[in-house]
Amino acid sequence: MAVQHEILSRLKPRIRKLGRPPGLAVVLAGHDPASEIYVRSKIKACAELGIFSEKLTPSETATTEELAALVEELNRRSDIDGILVQMPLPKHVDARRVLETVAADKDADGFHPMNVGFLVAGRPAPRSCTPAGIVELLKHYQIPIAGRHAVVLGRSDIVGKPMALMLLQENATVTICHSRTVNLPAMCRQADILVAAIGRAAFVTADFIQPGATVVDVGINRITDLAEAARLGRSDEFAAKGKAVVGDVNPLDVARVAGAYTPVPGGVGPLTIAMLMSNTVGLAERHQGAA
Repeated sequence: MAVQHEILSRLKPRIRKLGRPPGLAVVLAGHDPASEIYVRSKIKACAELGIFSEKLTPSETATTEELAALVEELNRRSDIDGILVQMPLPKHVDARRVLETVAADKDADGFHPMNVGFLVAGRPAPRSCTPAGIVELLKHYQIPIAGRHAVVLGRSDIVGKPMALMLLQENATVTICHSRTVNLPAMCRQADILVAAIGRAAFVTADFIQPGATVVDVGINRITDLAEAARLGRSDEFAAKGKAVVGDVNPLDVARVAGAYTPVPGGVGPLTIAMLMSNTVGLAERHQGAA
């Protein structure tokens, strides 16, 4: 997609100026199929840009202590600028502890509490990749943000909360909605920009969308029921693959009502990877004194 290509193109001259290639370590514990696909995409992007990448695959039986020790070892390595712990981790692992073991200056995902604090304070730091990519997307397509009402549907630490902060920094008026919001469709219908990140397949229908609004669909949900796939216009995909992928927004409704929208798959996902590359290059510049 054009905006992903533009982001990656801007990184190439920055990488060439560095004394050594940026280094990204990816920790993949367990055998989650979606995670394995994501990690392959991230490593492929590194190779195309000239970023050194290393994939570490501890056993899915690895303990919290063992994973934290692995991250500590990566923190000490001078050839590694960014560390990404691929989520989800196995259920027996304390994911928060492992994530917070990542040094703030090697936090390629922008999840460390110190970097979240810098986001709140408006100071430079790695940014959570998906929301940062969405801001780049809106700017690329010249979607006005300042003065517009943005509604973020979802309050996760990974997307919802940082998305609201980044939109606020772009001078939008921001409302955060979630599963307990009273009269949710009416609240969402006020949005000039609606970001759906609630993790429920096709949850957002035409009732949630102001005609002409910009709708950003963050969801990735797999449909395994033929009738449901047919209802959402995904019969051909289901016939070919035995499953279908939809976002958090009903794909037929968003195409009919929205002024602009991101498709699923192929919308926000590539931008998340592009911003991961951007964070890694920024960390390398900081470590090499180039920033």
